[in-house]
Amino acid sequence: MGYQTLDIERRGSIATLTLNRPEARNAIDLEMRRELLVALDEIEADEAARVLILTGRGGHFCAGGDVKSMKAKRSSAAEGRARVEALNRMVLRLVDFPRPTIAMVEGYAVGAGTNLALCCDLIVASEGAKFGELFWKIGLAPDGGGTWLLSRLIGLARAKELIFTADIIDAAEAARIGLVNRVVPAAELEKVTRALAEKIAAGPPGVLRLAKNMVNRAAVSDLAAALDLEAYSQGIALAGDDHQEGLAAFFEKRPPRFTGR
Repeated sequence: MGYQTLDIERRGSIATLTLNRPEARNAIDLEMRRELLVALDEIEADEAARVLILTGRGGHFCAGGDVKSMKAKRSSAAEGRARVEALNRMVLRLVDFPRPTIAMVEGYAVGAGTNLALCCDLIVASEGAKFGELFWKIGLAPDGGGTWLLSRLIGLARAKELIFTADIIDAAEAARIGLVNRVVPAAELEKVTRALAEKIAAGPPGVLRLAKNMVNRAAVSDLAAALDLEAYSQGIALAGDDHQEGLAAFFEKRPPRFTGR
């Protein structure tokens, strides 16, 4: 389908979803929230797409929520909640998306833009990337899953500091505190991100889906529950064709050719 706020590109086993509101630094309006859900459904239905890259057009990842639309109309508490619930549906969909996801970040990823990046499994940032939980600067509480995602990733005290101060941090500081996986020169951002995506895409799709689900669930389970899910998931993997292919490739000393079965 055609999108007003997004673009989808497919190259081999990599799907790239680009936020396409460069005139607003890719701020998330209501239409983008809706289209992101539709686009994720479209990409999931494409069996050839094994890894998703999420990025922004025009030199910035995402400047957060659409402040202009907030200024245009004062919301009631019920209307504000409905806006965030629409965002919540997209957050849950992206966090639990059954393929590995990588946020490719340049420029600003602030407010809900920071949290959108955190919804992805990995973040690769350019040296000029900026992050920050800027919500209170416009009198808002955090949303976009930031209270859960950020504290899980960098720890409770650091998450509180970013939220309470509304400071903007650069890519080097984001890497130091564990918010991003890699920082690279801007000229190498796409190359490095795509190489990482292709490396992941070479793995067995079903096993990667199981592994992602296990790691995500581990954050809200105890050890016994995690072990039980590992046993269940490993049982599925052991019975799969990709396990047999992996064994054959190991003993034949060749790269495996996984099919997802």
